[in-house]
Amino acid sequence: MVNNYSQIPKLPLPPALVGSEVGSFTEYTVTQRMPAIARRVVVENNFSSEINAKLENLATELPIGCLFPLENDSTVDYSAWDTYLQSYKGQRWLDIPWFFVETYFYRLILEITQYFPLGRWQGIDPFQLQKSQGLEASIDSTILLCEQVNQWLNDSQNEAKANQTALTTLLYFALWGNRVDLSLWSAFEGDRSQFDVQSQLANILVNDTDKISELLTNPQVQRVDFIVDNAGFELICDLCLVDFLLSSKLVNQVYLHLKPHPTFVSDAMIKDVHGTISYLLATSNKQAISLAQRWQHHISSGCLVLSEDYFWTSPLAFWEMPKHIKDELANTGLLIVKGDANYRRLLGDRHWDFTTNIADIICYLPTPMVTLRTLKSEVAVGLKPEVVEELTKSDPHWLTNGQWGVIQFVA
Repeated sequence: MVNNYSQIPKLPLPPALVGSEVGSFTEYTVTQRMPAIARRVVVENNFSSEINAKLENLATELPIGCLFPLENDSTVDYSAWDTYLQSYKGQRWLDIPWFFVETYFYRLILEITQYFPLGRWQGIDPFQLQKSQGLEASIDSTILLCEQVNQWLNDSQNEAKANQTALTTLLYFALWGNRVDLSLWSAFEGDRSQFDVQSQLANILVNDTDKISELLTNPQVQRVDFIVDNAGFELICDLCLVDFLLSSKLVNQVYLHLKPHPTFVSDAMIKDVHGTISYLLATSNKQAISLAQRWQHHISSGCLVLSEDYFWTSPLAFWEMPKHIKDELANTGLLIVKGDANYRRLLGDRHWDFTTNIADIICYLPTPMVTLRTLKSEVAVGLKPEVVEELTKSDPHWLTNGQWGVIQFVA
């Protein structure tokens, strides 16, 4: 197969976001949010006093200190991280590109909490409590969504138009389900999945849903890949979309690309998919159980493939994707990229002009792509100048408050 895509964006790369930008959300994250996350790991787990002291030291050092190296050289990803760190040795956390800082911060938490005691995964997920609470908090919304998906599948057997309606709505759920991202909002703040997706249409700044629905109802698309973001209600929304695609025979196979270890608090791993299925199977709701059983069947039949790779937890931009992943993605008819962090990686987490054509940046993927993203960072492209002007006046925090979203397609 000859690939016709570029290896990097067509445009010159602007500066990366860094924590030293005074007054920015990036600065707030490095100096306030990330230390709070490290301290919450202490509160929510029963680690030793030595581990807790190291976590507190990490929290204290973030706003004022310099990067320090990994010590456990027996882990699968140690060599890669040792290479990534070469450019930043001795530098302050605040002066290093923000995406690198975040990914390395979560990797350090795993080292400190001894997640890799013998070089492979054997430790506990330090964020499991928040993941579980997030899943439990959204149970009412989950059951309603399960009932709706089951109804859509019944309707789709009798009416082709039902496919279009279901696909559109499930894409909206997959977008707004991202609002329960636990690295930004606490699971204790209530059920953030309780909202009417249709009422949120005015908050979608770019909406290419019709293009996606048209593509997914094209019989030439046999496989869809998801680069997954969060566990909890968002993962349930993703799995409902997956189930509809497979159960209605719109596609033959779906790949989920998941994280190989805990990161960004709520990012989904293979174990979280199985845990979500087990959680719904343990409910007394027949609709939820029926859907969970279909998910099980999709996995056992090979129609739903759960995949992981250490690239997904690396600090690299998506245009630095290794060849084996690009070659794999070249087999799909549509790549669905979920969430804010993955969106940042698509753009290299850089200060692009908000009106930059997204296709001029994301020209390096070997397949059509759609990104479903609620805005939670100061990175965005593909917006109309008048939209940016209006948002800047009406909502000063539009880039970071999670109230605005994009569904952007690149052919």
